[in-house]
Amino acid sequence: MKTRTTRSHSRRTSDNASDVVQVASLTPETFVPKAIFFTNGSGVHKDMLTSFELALRDADVATANLVTVSSIFPPHCKVISRKQGAKLLRPGQITFCVMARQATNEPNRLVAASIGLARPTDPNEYGYLSEHHSYGETSKKAGDYAEDLAATMLATTVGLEFDPEKAWDERKEVYRMSGQIVRTRSVTQSAEGHKLGLWTTVVALGVFVF
Repeated sequence: MKTRTTRSHSRRTSDNASDVVQVASLTPETFVPKAIFFTNGSGVHKDMLTSFELALRDADVATANLVTVSSIFPPHCKVISRKQGAKLLRPGQITFCVMARQATNEPNRLVAASIGLARPTDPNEYGYLSEHHSYGETSKKAGDYAEDLAATMLATTVGLEFDPEKAWDERKEVYRMSGQIVRTRSVTQSAEGHKLGLWTTVVALGVFVF
């Protein structure tokens, strides 16, 4: 009995030591994304949840377990294509993303979801991602708004002075001329509500890759 007890204890100690080694190998850098890809999609179904699932399928991310996070674009993060990014996902993978989502079951009602990105000139600094979801906006209007949100957040971080009452196109030029914001962009999905009142869902995502 003593021999069995000793062996059992030894095995548990060994297992625990292994666990400690595995946890100790994780560093803060482990959870900083190396890349991001942008995608969008739409789905229509009588059930709201299923229309969301179909929108994710349309966006090529339905097989992942998506976890939404807040909106920091990491330093040195590379933007890759949707096709390249989707190939890196595995079924059931825990996948972090910034997501915008909107839905309607009102016939012909316009819905839009958009993700905006603003990147600083210095790759050692972080940028911003924004999510915007709206009713009654065209794809361009929603995309411009999301882009504006991201750029404005970055501008306040780097200390740029700007007039918030000016149109986005004017402020965009101010940001560009400052030399501190290198690029802004957006990805948007819009759709009209189904004419028979089925649920219509639109999604836009920035999906992180580690």
